[in-house]
Amino acid sequence: MLLLIAGLFALFLFLGQPVAFALGLAAIPVFIFTGTMPPAVAIQKMVATTQSFPLLAVPFFILAGNLMNVTGITERLIGFSRLLTGWLAGGLAQVSIVLSFMMGGISGSAVADAAMESRLLGPAMARQGYAPATTAAILAFGSIITATIPPSIGLILFGFINEVSIGRLFLAGIVPGALLTLTLMLAAWLVAKRRGYVPDLAEPPRARELWASFLDSVWALMFPVILIVGFRFGIFTATEAGAFLVVYALLVGLFVYRELTLARMREALEATVHDLGMIMLLIMMAGVLGYAITLERAPQQVAEAVAALTSSPVGVLALVTALLVISGMFLEGAANILLVTPIVMPVLVEAGWDPIHMGILLVLLINLGGLTPPVGVIMFTVCGILDVKSGAYVRASAPFFLALAIFFILLAAVPALSTALPRMLM
Repeated sequence: MLLLIAGLFALFLFLGQPVAFALGLAAIPVFIFTGTMPPAVAIQKMVATTQSFPLLAVPFFILAGNLMNVTGITERLIGFSRLLTGWLAGGLAQVSIVLSFMMGGISGSAVADAAMESRLLGPAMARQGYAPATTAAILAFGSIITATIPPSIGLILFGFINEVSIGRLFLAGIVPGALLTLTLMLAAWLVAKRRGYVPDLAEPPRARELWASFLDSVWALMFPVILIVGFRFGIFTATEAGAFLVVYALLVGLFVYRELTLARMREALEATVHDLGMIMLLIMMAGVLGYAITLERAPQQVAEAVAALTSSPVGVLALVTALLVISGMFLEGAANILLVTPIVMPVLVEAGWDPIHMGILLVLLINLGGLTPPVGVIMFTVCGILDVKSGAYVRASAPFFLALAIFFILLAAVPALSTALPRMLM
């Protein structure tokens, strides 16, 4: 039955069905042929999946991010990032990576970050002589930094579906996010040196300029800081933090920058409804299919198959990594988190891996799939906006894939990079 479910899911994807519909339709054989799940249970499961207090964090954080994006925050962060790194070799490439680190606390989505930076920085990088494929690779790879920086939507979904503390996951992502930023900056610097890309600024900024830009951006930079302080002192849960940040974004837009008009408010609300509708439909359909594959004992069968191949924790992690990289080539990130991680997490925990450590690693691996053909959502978003062929993008991505491989090995080998901060603060 599991093979039939997998085959139907692949068939519906091949036929061009939206991922959410493919997830729901693939579960049909279970409640038609097995008799273990009547159709009424499937409908109930769709509704029950959405009835979760932690899941309220998703609409709150999406709305807060969209509100921040229409209040001039993005432009201020670009200016601050440019002063910080624009004087390095490959200045605009460095700016894009640092901006992704800062925007992680606002957008929470790798795809949203990649699309935004492609429109804002792509044309400027082209004018400075960057090859289109190199530009696409830099912007795409930089975007996955947002997968770890609070409030990452991927971490919220992972914590919800695998019953892992979302607050601890947020804290656990900070150090890996900073380390990934430095890794990609080094890779971009080496590429820029090799190809002769000039700095965006002739010289480092003066301290006065940098301080003025920092003060102008401080309300946005406080976004993740508020989350950390709130979790550390038990002021709010992840869901309550989302509600607080919506109010915070409204206050900043109305009374600090004074750029939040009724038209921009409507724009933020429309974007939120669009994003939330897509995510919630995925969650509902994944809930039905997840229940179906649980009835068919998929997690137990995967665990037995892995145990038959290896009993080594490193070997188990290597097999799961390969599975997630492959599934990430075909599934959108949220669907991958909701469908695949509940199957592999019991196997990893049984092998002795820490759930918080695995949460950071798995969400990053799933986002890596968005950078690769044949169905990499991030890749297609960037290449579509910049009009770059997939083949050229893949060739230009080689240095960044190498940098990410080194980073993933380090992150897997040193669990303290993920677990030290939540243990210290919580």
